[in-house]
Formats: sequence, structure tokens, C-alpha cells
Amino acid sequence: MHTRFLKDVPVSAIGLGGMPMSIEGRPDRDRSIATIHAALDAGVTLVDTADAYHLHADEVGHNEELIAEALRSWGGDTSRVVLSTKGGHLRPGDGSWTLDGSPEHLHAAARESARRLGVEQIGLYHFHRPDPQVPYAESVGAIVELLDSGLIRLAAISNADPDQIRLANDLLGGRLAAVQNQYSPAFRSSQPELDLCAELGIAFLPWSPLGGIAKAGDLGSHFDAFAQVADAHGVSPQQVALAWELAQADVVVPIPGASRPASIQDSVLAADLQLTPDELTALNATAA
Repeated sequence: MHTRFLKDVPVSAIGLGGMPMSIEGRPDRDRSIATIHAALDAGVTLVDTADAYHLHADEVGHNEELIAEALRSWGGDTSRVVLSTKGGHLRPGDGSWTLDGSPEHLHAAARESARRLGVEQIGLYHFHRPDPQVPYAESVGAIVELLDSGLIRLAAISNADPDQIRLANDLLGGRLAAVQNQYSPAFRSSQPELDLCAELGIAFLPWSPLGGIAKAGDLGSHFDAFAQVADAHGVSPQQVALAWELAQADVVVPIPGASRPASIQDSVLAADLQLTPDELTALNATAA
């Protein structure tokens, strides 16, 4: 597995997104554990979760506990695995998503995430989503305090715009390690954020990086170029999408969600897929 960096911490070029294993349509526990084990077997060392990845109000942290169980039961060395989680987004259990970016909530949420993950220090902790009811600087200030206290090793933000990235990095004294925004062949409006992260040396973690490419042949006419490149290389369109994202900048670390071992096993192969300059030009020319 090729590596990229969160500041000075190496991680696999492809991570694993845990959300599909804990929200609507989630698989049974055994299949989820097998999926996480398959990712670890394939060399994945960045596993992304959040306390809000759950269905019911009484199961906050479902995905965090699932990942912790999978790491405990895996037979390999987990010392290099970076666990990435988030706080500030909530699911009250009625299918909705709500927000609480207050410093009090973020401090409590981080402590609970560390407990569920079974760690003394969280590898990468994100402020999950801006809360309009709380000044952004106050929310990020809590992340600064968590970093300074040692409860988190690396600090991150999610669903942020360029001004918020600059502000967070300034408040953190240049220690912002990662930004996680939606980005895929079908969703490119975070290109300015990706470009800014590349300029500042901040890792950019696309969430839903396979958005619009649910399965082979399900691209739609707008993404024929991805299907054509996939056919030329004898690989899946999903691999082409991830390889295209990796080629955007060396700070990009896609975190495709998976709920089956075969899905993550296919995704990690994108790290070895070399696209030609002509192929990248053709793929870049497709616009959502």
C-alpha cells in the first residue's frame, strides 16, 4: 500500500470509511467486522468514523464501537492504524441530523469517542460540521484545547469552506492536519478547498469519493470517460474514480465507505492504478 501523510504521520493512500456499516441499510455485525478486517489485511491504516454514525438515539458511537471490536479481533499489528473520528454532528434517532458545535459538547464527545475506541489518544479528531448557532472560532477553539491536552494526536475539520480552513489553521497555529469534504467525479464543488489544502500542505480526505459511481455501468452518460478508462485498464470504474482523486494532489487521501469486504478490496487497488496524462485530461474535462 502506498502512503500519504497527515502532517508527519504516514497513512495508507486509501482509507476506509465506516459510515455505511452503521446507518440506514447497514449489514449485520459479522459482515461489518469482516469488511474492516479485509481493509486491514489490504494495508489500510486510516479508518474513518464518527460518533454520529448510528441509527437509533440509544446507540451513539455504534460505528466507533464496531471498529474498536474489529481491531481487537484482528490478528495483525494495529499500532500504525490511525483512527479518525468526529464530533459536533448528532442523530436524535428520527432519521435527521442535528448540530452542536459548542465547546462543552465537543470536549465531552471527544472523551466519549476515546472511551468507545478504547484509546487514550484519538489519532485524528474532526469538528464534524459548522454549527450556525456557535461562532466557528469557538468550536475550533475546543479542538485546539483537545490537541493541547493530548487527548487527540492530530486535529481536523470537516465540511469546511476556504475561509474556515484558513481560520482553523491559524487558530491551531498551523497544526491543522486534515480537511474532510465531499468530493467525487459527481461532486466537485470542493475543488477550491482541495486546492487550498494542497497549497498549505493539509491532507484532504474526500468523503463519498465514489458518489455517482454506485456500480459498474451505473455512471450515466456524463461519466462515459470513467467507464472507458476502466475498460482500457481492465479495472472497475470505482478504481478509476479513486485514482483520479489521488492524482489531483499528493495531499488527497480518499476514504471510500464500504460494507462488504469485496468493496474495500477493490478500492485499495486504486493506489496502484497509474492513469496517463491523456486519461487525466479526459477525466478532468468531465464536469458534474
